[in-house]
Amino acid sequence: MRFCTSELKTAVIASALRKRFRHGEILNVTGIRRQESPSRSKMAVSAPHAGLTRRAGAGLTWNAIIEWPVQDVVYAIHDAGLSLHEAYTRYGASRVSCAFCIMSSEADLIASSLCEDNHEPYIRMVELEAKSTFAFQGNRWLSDVAPQILPLSLRQQVEQAKAIAEQRQIIEAEIPEHLLYVKGWPTSLPTREDAALLAGVRQRVSKLLGLNCRHLDAESVLARYAALLAIKRAKGKDVVEEEATCAQGELAFL
Repeated sequence: MRFCTSELKTAVIASALRKRFRHGEILNVTGIRRQESPSRSKMAVSAPHAGLTRRAGAGLTWNAIIEWPVQDVVYAIHDAGLSLHEAYTRYGASRVSCAFCIMSSEADLIASSLCEDNHEPYIRMVELEAKSTFAFQGNRWLSDVAPQILPLSLRQQVEQAKAIAEQRQIIEAEIPEHLLYVKGWPTSLPTREDAALLAGVRQRVSKLLGLNCRHLDAESVLARYAALLAIKRAKGKDVVEEEATCAQGELAFL
């Protein structure tokens, strides 16, 4: 779930600017271009920026070069007497982003691994794969990008994690479609048979991953559903959406 841009970049910058400039308008100028993606192709040249708006002044985003093709960007950099980032010129990346971004292509992940400065975070991120048994990008394991960088012990841990992941996925596949997460979950109380199935899945996955999980029998699964449904009725769907999402992770390990 890609939260980094909004929560770790945009929100932090906006908060700092609101505190620094308490009065007057704040203009946020970006380098977003229509050519970059389908979603960006539909963006306005300018728009109100809620994160920069205060009582004493409005916030506005201006996408100053939104119409520029990439060639114009390159020309402007050269005309200013500057050089392209070494990610492009030295390592062959198609774009500069976080070193190992979940949105990156395989080619860009490989390019990032060529930079020695990125080896330490690469190893730390692969350690997360090994510990969690979840691949970095769906079925694409970050450990496969540059295994030569990894210590032998970590490569062995990853192979074990992949085997566990395969077993986990086989177990999870037993959950029928009507019990999988949907927006507004939970939508109804499962039958006792469904609750027993979920409890069985939870028991086996919990044992497989060495987790200390709750709700490992039909009665406690039904009780958990009933509690969430009661909260939903009392406070409304939107209020419990986050809690329900976490609970579904507990129930289905998805």
